[in-house]
Amino acid sequence: MIDTFTVEDTSIRLAAFLGVLLVMLAWERAAPRRPVLPGQARRRLHNLVLIAFGTLLLRLLPSLSSLAAAAVAGAHGFGLLWQLPLPLPVWAELAVAIVLLDLAVYLQHLVFHRVPLLWRLHRVHHSDREVDTTTGIRFHPLELLISMLYKAGIVLLTGAPLLAVMIFEILLNTSSLFNHGNVFIPSRVDDALRRLLVTPDMHRVHHSVLREETDSNYGFNLSVWDRLFGTYRAQPRGGHDAMRIGLDEFRDQDVVNVGRLLRQPLINVARTHASPTDLHQQGNQP
Repeated sequence: MIDTFTVEDTSIRLAAFLGVLLVMLAWERAAPRRPVLPGQARRRLHNLVLIAFGTLLLRLLPSLSSLAAAAVAGAHGFGLLWQLPLPLPVWAELAVAIVLLDLAVYLQHLVFHRVPLLWRLHRVHHSDREVDTTTGIRFHPLELLISMLYKAGIVLLTGAPLLAVMIFEILLNTSSLFNHGNVFIPSRVDDALRRLLVTPDMHRVHHSVLREETDSNYGFNLSVWDRLFGTYRAQPRGGHDAMRIGLDEFRDQDVVNVGRLLRQPLINVARTHASPTDLHQQGNQP
């Protein structure tokens, strides 16, 4: 049962990923939010190669996936949802499970920023000097492995059903591609969307070089968690066009080469505390 569902899930998720990626790349080309600097093709290619390494690693360990955990939870009645005195309607069970998983991913993201060892892995994602849809898949393979194990544990804890886990994984991939997109969305539409969902303008703030902005807007799908836990920041201090993206401690290093990105967690550099007083130095320069 697990093996069959994993194969089907792989096909569905791959089709959804490729479809959303192509749509976002076309949208970025047609209506970019920020000016597209020269030389972005190489950066995007290496981001894609990096996720290919990570995906290969995860495919070697299918029994540790969140889908496998959901199958085990369902077979043995593990998790909170299985302990309820009365069963929920299917739609309610799916909704509750997806919301709980989304909260778990928000908390995971927060922890990856706060724990130095985990930050070493996560800074591979933040060292990208521009933010576009390929940034949404730029993660170190070890971070992806830790994330997979964490989500599997959360699935066992909550007892999330297989269908909810599959839907959530597709939503997570889709939202990461979307909210990292360098795409223009009218302000009125953005304001309406971010009442519920994380938008590209909302998440872009999280990639600012300013520490106070980097440590905000951790959500991936639902925007409610940042508002609820006080980590929400509406706009960057310097505006989206002028904001400087990336990590200053890696400003002078090659953060495009895949080999360097794989070795980046081993580099011992102090985390820079960029100051708002340095806003006049911000811009789109590399």
